[in-house]
Amino acid sequence: MVCACQSTSPPAGAPDVPAGVITWGASAHVVGEAVADRGYRLVVRTSVAGSDPRIRLSNAFGDRPVTFGSVYAGLRKRGAELVRGSNRRLTFEGARSVTVPAGETVLSDPLPGRLPALTDLVVSLHTPDAAGPLTGHWLALQTSYVTSGDHTGEESAASWTRTTGSWSYLDAVSVRARAGTTAVAALGDSITDGRHASGGLNRRWPDHLARRLHQAEGDVRGVANEGIAGNKVLADGAGPSALNRLERDVLAQPGVRTVFLFEGVNDIKARTGVTAGELIDGYREITGRAHAAGICVVAATIAPFKGWPEWDEDAEAVRRTVNTYIRTGGEFDAVTDFDRVLRSPRDPERIRPAFDGGDHLHPGDRGMRAMADAVDLESLDCDRVKR
Repeated sequence: MVCACQSTSPPAGAPDVPAGVITWGASAHVVGEAVADRGYRLVVRTSVAGSDPRIRLSNAFGDRPVTFGSVYAGLRKRGAELVRGSNRRLTFEGARSVTVPAGETVLSDPLPGRLPALTDLVVSLHTPDAAGPLTGHWLALQTSYVTSGDHTGEESAASWTRTTGSWSYLDAVSVRARAGTTAVAALGDSITDGRHASGGLNRRWPDHLARRLHQAEGDVRGVANEGIAGNKVLADGAGPSALNRLERDVLAQPGVRTVFLFEGVNDIKARTGVTAGELIDGYREITGRAHAAGICVVAATIAPFKGWPEWDEDAEAVRRTVNTYIRTGGEFDAVTDFDRVLRSPRDPERIRPAFDGGDHLHPGDRGMRAMADAVDLESLDCDRVKR
């Protein structure tokens, strides 16, 4: 657990200082209007274990500065209640409060102690005078809590009686892990975001992947879910496009070794005339920018979606062409064929019924598990040199 102890990190300048690596992430976008004197108790699930956790708070989509009057982190016992003795104040360059300008993010100071893998971390924060657009992540599939006033330091759930299905302001948690430990960032849309996975049970495909990596022996152990429901590769809409958020959500995150690229169905089904060539050019730009940063790229084929209202033969033709490029283009470090994993043997343009979450586009729990199981864990690392 996060303990009230001295930092386990070696002193500055010592050899083999563990590097920072992201243990949880959620892509930021606009989730509504900010409220003054609001407290948020945000529940997130770690992937890789480590020491000295740090959090990143985002005002990326605000139109004015936002002040966080107090911020705490602890471990969840149940609901909004925390493990006794685990809730401790976070600081920012030594200060107990921090003001984040519009369009910016801020990283906390390290919190001394250990943070286990696959654990519910709870970040509590208070915004005394917030207003304007609220930066956060809408589809959390995790119950968090809100209140009026500053109750961030309390471990009891008594003041945290209202619930929310979104994460506000918090978009990343990182730790110091053993030397060589890295992470994969899943850049995706609502399928990666887990739309039809069971809420509160961490059954999105990146969650299953995190559990597999935890049991494996490789260096890639952290997982950041950078999916946004409705997101596209090329055009802004449900959050910035993959092209426009690649830097903040992937390249700027500590310890990311690989971007797992699984996007494109929203570009295709939107009926805006996006061609296979345009979408392929988008993939190439993402791949080029990641490779320039020394980051591996694993691409996944676009899953079938016949039966979804926006499906038609033209969209299907684009999907097939793009998938052929993903499989055979040779530009990625590895490929995971989610199309073959999910498609029905009787009608390859449809999701297999057992994997269908009910709308013929989003996999359910069984489909999510099958996707994670299809990822070759060794493919998540490559011989590129990080910049």
